[in-house]
Amino acid sequence: MLQGGESVQFYDQRVQQAMEMSQASAYSSPTLGQMLKRVGDVRKEVTGDETPVHRILDMSDTQSISSHSLPFVLSFNNLTYSVKVRRKMSFPAILRQPATGVSTGDPVAGENLFTNTKFLLNNISGEARDGEIVAVLGASGSGKSTLIDALANRIAKESLKGMITLNGEPLDSRLLKVISAYVMQDDLLYPMLTVEETLMFAAEFRLPRTLSKSKKKMRVQALIDQLGLRNAAKTIIGDEGHRGVSGGERRRVSIGIDIIHDPIILFLDEPTSGLDSTSAYMVVKVLQRIAQSGSIVIMSIHQPSYRILGLLDRMLFLSRGQTVYSGSPMNLPHFFADFGHPIPDSENRTEFALDLIRELEGSPGGTKSLVEFNKTWENTKRSNENPGTLTPTHGLSLKEAISASISRGKLVSGTTSDIHTSPASMVPTYANPFWIEMVVLSKRSFTNSWRVPELFGIRLGAIVVTGFILATMFWQLDDSPKGVQERLGFFAFAMSTTFYTCADALPVFLQERYIFMRETAYNAYRRSSYCLSHAIVSLPALIFLSFAFAAITFWAVGLVGGFSGFLFYFAIILASFWAGNSFVTFLSGVVPSVMLGYTIVVAILAYFLLFSGFFINRDRIPPYWIWFHYLSLVKYPYEAVLQNEFDDATKCFVKGIQLFDNSPLGNVPNALKEKLLSTMSNTLNVQITSSTCVTTGADILVQQGITDLIRTREGDETTTRSGVLYQR
Repeated sequence: MLQGGESVQFYDQRVQQAMEMSQASAYSSPTLGQMLKRVGDVRKEVTGDETPVHRILDMSDTQSISSHSLPFVLSFNNLTYSVKVRRKMSFPAILRQPATGVSTGDPVAGENLFTNTKFLLNNISGEARDGEIVAVLGASGSGKSTLIDALANRIAKESLKGMITLNGEPLDSRLLKVISAYVMQDDLLYPMLTVEETLMFAAEFRLPRTLSKSKKKMRVQALIDQLGLRNAAKTIIGDEGHRGVSGGERRRVSIGIDIIHDPIILFLDEPTSGLDSTSAYMVVKVLQRIAQSGSIVIMSIHQPSYRILGLLDRMLFLSRGQTVYSGSPMNLPHFFADFGHPIPDSENRTEFALDLIRELEGSPGGTKSLVEFNKTWENTKRSNENPGTLTPTHGLSLKEAISASISRGKLVSGTTSDIHTSPASMVPTYANPFWIEMVVLSKRSFTNSWRVPELFGIRLGAIVVTGFILATMFWQLDDSPKGVQERLGFFAFAMSTTFYTCADALPVFLQERYIFMRETAYNAYRRSSYCLSHAIVSLPALIFLSFAFAAITFWAVGLVGGFSGFLFYFAIILASFWAGNSFVTFLSGVVPSVMLGYTIVVAILAYFLLFSGFFINRDRIPPYWIWFHYLSLVKYPYEAVLQNEFDDATKCFVKGIQLFDNSPLGNVPNALKEKLLSTMSNTLNVQITSSTCVTTGADILVQQGITDLIRTREGDETTTRSGVLYQR
């Protein structure tokens, strides 16, 4: 078995042989997946490691660039980011302020008596090269994540001072989105998708439709091998209620979905957080291989182990937003020895450095002495280095570097290698057109929800139980005045119920919110594609629920209209479900938590019901609240089903003596009621008998204030509104 340098030398020889064989083969343009597999097989023979090296092989005739490195240097100079925080003031402290209002110290711009300026980043400078891992370290609150966000363009430009360049040229935000990837600290994944499906959907988003399905699958399989996920490829991600992959595997999947298009720059916010030492080492080992493929890897890390320290190329220690060390891990002992605090041989370098920084932060002078020493030490080191080795860009411009990177297999999301175009136009904003995004998003959402049928089953059960209760409570209503009132109550409750049962859609987007933000932040797909696909996927379930509710209640309650009336009633129920589902989804994008969301949903739906026109007619609503009546989502389906039920001027609901049914005279004998009708006829000069129609369906609509779409009948009928008598 080969040991030490012999193993490395043998491995490099086998890699070179694989490259020569690939160039000499008849298949002159192998795919990225094939080349990765070929190099990986060589590495397995040498090291026995289960994950192959991710290495970009030269597929072009470019001879001016070395085969082991791509010329990219990301530089950041004097990055400063500050926020205003409320100053804690007590009454005695206010009284101690000078009466003249003159400050005793140098004023800071934007500060006043009540606010204070806090610097999260204070003149941070450094650089990151392709092929290297740059680790940002520091205690909690030191500015690690803020620096990563600043470099990844996740901080508003007007708030960030300083310069960020790539190969000496200012980095355009649009270009950065498509040549970089950002891996959040939390693993935001769909729980019911397998590892392979998760990566395949990422490939569908980030790889162009010009690539065939087989090539996308090859890219996914190569990535699974690279990430060491072959044994977990068919396992679901899992969540609290479903057992899935381990924490380290979840983290590697999170990295995989962001590097599926092989980005040039990779940002990671504490990728080892919450992992055991072995899993953390495997994650950083994967990042090392990604860097060796020609990518710039910048990550924040809290406290790396000794093994992880050996994988890092550059380290940047921060303390309260300031740089206290920047350089190679190998120079740490020399740096702290010169500072007067040598690192003992038995201690971990990073642990010693972090402990010393934390100790200095608690001292009266803080870390000012260490910050000043670092500046002096950096200037001394820079003056002793060979200037030719500082920025190995081989004299290439940013356009030429991106073109060379594309030709060597990077950015497989569909690019152009025309160096005459601007850097921002060399890479498309979105890899796929609008309709492909909708198809892929719909398929992913349907696959994830289909594997949790109990959620739909619970919702269906709630609809069936509610419909059954309403059907039995309002069984076969008649056309009497009491029946009319009961019909109105049924419609009001039924329409509001459809909206309340949509509240279960609230946590859906709350769970997907950060996945959506992560994927759209780097142009995986358009926001409009997500909204439309979400609506389309929810439609089949809503159709089934609407049909179940309509079928249970329509004939049981005794609603009119026959089959055509049922179809109209079903359509109104479906529209209500869809409107309610969309409304709740909208609220889930506004509110931050499920509990707060449920409170807001219930309150707003109660207001909608109040202003729908059931409890108080539109004409009786105060003018300053009438706007809410027209915003009410319950108003429109409620009025629609009333139109369907009562829009028949030939059907009578109140005749003759039924006029007294809902009054204190309802219990008097019919003979007395007929005498009262005769007296009323003489007084009104209108003949009213026990068979005279007093109120028709159109009159009920008028009484409810629903007059927008009423059709008035002409001919042998005379209409008297407010009195509402029809003399036939």
